[in-house]
Amino acid sequence: MNNKQAIYFGIASVALLFVAPALSEPKPDPTKDAVEAVTVEARLIDSFDKSNASKKTFGKLEFRGGLVLSSSSKSFGGWSALALDPDGKRLLAISDTGVWMTGEMTYAGNKPTGIKNARIGPLLGTNGLPPKNERDRDSEGLTLIEGSLAKGTVLISFERNHRIASFPVSDKGVGRQISTLALPLEVKRQSSNKSLESVCTITGGPNKGAIVTLSERFPNKDGSHTGWMYPGTAANGIAAITTATGWKTLSITNIGDYDLTDCHGLPDGSLLVLERRFRWSSWYEGVKSRLRRFSVEEIRTGRLEGEILLDADLTQEIDNLEGLAIHKGPKGETVLTLISDNNFNPVLQNTVLLQFTLVESGFAEAVKPSARK
Repeated sequence: MNNKQAIYFGIASVALLFVAPALSEPKPDPTKDAVEAVTVEARLIDSFDKSNASKKTFGKLEFRGGLVLSSSSKSFGGWSALALDPDGKRLLAISDTGVWMTGEMTYAGNKPTGIKNARIGPLLGTNGLPPKNERDRDSEGLTLIEGSLAKGTVLISFERNHRIASFPVSDKGVGRQISTLALPLEVKRQSSNKSLESVCTITGGPNKGAIVTLSERFPNKDGSHTGWMYPGTAANGIAAITTATGWKTLSITNIGDYDLTDCHGLPDGSLLVLERRFRWSSWYEGVKSRLRRFSVEEIRTGRLEGEILLDADLTQEIDNLEGLAIHKGPKGETVLTLISDNNFNPVLQNTVLLQFTLVESGFAEAVKPSARK
């Protein structure tokens, strides 16, 4: 963004700050909602770069297509995490209101065109009812650990009441909670609204099956981000995680003061992490998004610095990107899908879904400490 664009954006942002509270909607309460079929409208995003429609390659990613999603359902929005079946068609998303959405992605060639057969419903506790307390409903991270989205098991991480819980999932949606995982004791020291933003699994390599959870912002003494990994779950199952011991602490280098919003394992055993930056002190920059990949060796040592695959800002078609899913395309290519949390604020934000192909050219040398900001 050049200086002139920054000035215009800044003036518009300040003006909107005064009107947004009156026009935005409060987050919905799902405690009395039943599962319902919903219609999801989709507006195509044909180019990722706003000033250069012909540009397709961004860092190590190639843009496939995107959507701006909307629905008349009051529960639609706040999408914080996303999962896709291996063919990229069946999807599951969760909202930070404690709501899930299932549906089927539609495509024209390799470009996403919409979501059909969508259903929305509340996440249920072990008693079969939605949690009454709002702090118990702040679902943020999602990963499929067994089976498929038609019949399987997912893990969901929660902020405020910090926890990771398992749920059954089927073609009817997400069932009542099964159990919770024992977590490291230091998880309790996290900030109420900056905690377990993501949960994922390592899908290949020597750590295959390990569960990873990352804190949105829980800095170590050196300023690095904090995460945890539980190895061996592919062999022993999540039922083995009954005590706080066994978790390995991960230290993720803080570059540019971004927050960690989601993660996903790649087939080669590396780890992909989605990051976001927005600060009121530098509001003129707007929101920024970044993808970093961490190698098998970095995961082994527990000190992750990584390789930056994508840096994006408001000169591209981004919003508050929080969810990340990965599947294989029809030619075997690795496809990344990102979704944004609109904070139920139709004035300032959209629900954006973006898809990219990961252009493989080997794992580059990790970002050096001199690149930190």
